[in-house]
Amino acid sequence: MNLLKSLTTVSAITLLSRILGFIRDLIIAQIFGAGMYTDAFFLAFKFPNLLRRIFAEGAFSQAFIPVFIEYKSKNNNLDSKEDIRLFVSYISGILIIVLICIVMLTTIIAPQLVSIIAPGFANKDNIFSVVIYLLRIMLPYILLISLSSLVSVLLNIYNYFLIPAFTPILFNLSLIIFTLLSKLYFDSSIILLGWGVLFGGLMQLLFQIPFLKRIKLLVIPRFSLKKSYVLLVIRRMGPAIISMSVSQISSIINNIFSSFLTFGSISWLYYSNRLVELPIGVLGVALSTIILPLLSESLSNRNYDEYSRLMNWGLRICLMLSLPSSVGLIILSKPIVISLFQYGKFSNLDTLMTQYALIAYAIGLTGLMTIKILVLGFYSQNDMKTPVKIAVITLIVTQLINLAFFSSLGHVCLSLSISLSAILNSYLLYYQLRKKNIFKLQDGWLEFLIHIFIATLVMALVLLIILYFIPSWEHGLMIERILKLIVTCFIGLVVYIFVLKTFGFKISDFSFQSSK
Repeated sequence: MNLLKSLTTVSAITLLSRILGFIRDLIIAQIFGAGMYTDAFFLAFKFPNLLRRIFAEGAFSQAFIPVFIEYKSKNNNLDSKEDIRLFVSYISGILIIVLICIVMLTTIIAPQLVSIIAPGFANKDNIFSVVIYLLRIMLPYILLISLSSLVSVLLNIYNYFLIPAFTPILFNLSLIIFTLLSKLYFDSSIILLGWGVLFGGLMQLLFQIPFLKRIKLLVIPRFSLKKSYVLLVIRRMGPAIISMSVSQISSIINNIFSSFLTFGSISWLYYSNRLVELPIGVLGVALSTIILPLLSESLSNRNYDEYSRLMNWGLRICLMLSLPSSVGLIILSKPIVISLFQYGKFSNLDTLMTQYALIAYAIGLTGLMTIKILVLGFYSQNDMKTPVKIAVITLIVTQLINLAFFSSLGHVCLSLSISLSAILNSYLLYYQLRKKNIFKLQDGWLEFLIHIFIATLVMALVLLIILYFIPSWEHGLMIERILKLIVTCFIGLVVYIFVLKTFGFKISDFSFQSSK
């Protein structure tokens, strides 16, 4: 399997999804602006998103994939196909039971949860009740997206990368449709966005079902705690849940801080985070989606050379794209926010505050992206404890930064603390991974980094020259601003690629042929 081809395909679909996500956010910003009700929606949506990252994209998949790969490799003959189906049946059964219990419990204690994650809203009855109502609408999304993620994991293992990568497009379309409906027929009611989230989760699940049937893993869920592989997945989920929870606890604490800020702060952080999530989603998530099953398989076969080659390949691509993305976001922060969001109810102040948060987030982009690769080196070895310990350290550092600078920097402090802690997290993961003596850097890394830094510096100078000649971005229609931004980004990209090519970089150098 050609990994570069798979990565390009998944990244292209993910990029399309992210562009649609920007259109979604642009429409929300234009209709609702950045104020009390958008804060309520984004805050309410954070909780199901938090649980999604723990159960769907985080702990469950990290515990499930290595166990399933190992089980599949031992039962890959025709007589054992039914055993694999039973594996999926029992795992999906336990997942559904657990998630239903979580949804029911959190629905009951929703007021208490909101008081914990946003104590600053507790004395603001008008927004407090809206957050609770939205949260209760969106909680079943946890069940839908977790099942959708289980199906995605199975499809990825069987090399159906395109289908899972496409599903977020359906979610974005759902939110766009419901946002427009709220404007046209429901007097711009933010409540309709909650139903859009729920419908989007349902569409993501239903779209993948026919493809699950194609690989003959569409099964009726069953429940049993007697199966050894079920117990193994549960045992491995424990440390993974703790690891994911630590990072999400940091997010919750940041919510607590932000709830005491002026209305709009949560929205500023959301919009800036969405911009940083573009390269993370397009590349980081795509890389981790492709690499984790292959890392697990290489270790299962004791092929340590391929394991090390995979890690080197992922890190090189990650750094080659994250460094220029980080610098580009910082330099073009104001034009980006103006071009994408400054319309309708989104004011000049909203642009300025979002720009500051974006710069702070962009500082840690390389750290945030490399974490997604480095952590897989541990999960593929079924080592969940080391990332937990490192996550605890970075949690403490994050909150120490918040305590030190929150009063002076406000919402910018919350994004800056995440960035600085991500850089620390990335370094500690790399250091601990090297100590295991399974992964080692290949020759040529120093020269590679020097070339990347020089190319990024030249690109930065070109972008600054462009901004000097185009000082104002506020004027013109939306399409004019966006086209001007696209042309500027394209020029920066061409310059970056040109400099790399002068150093002898070739696309074929990054083509990785897996033995799978």
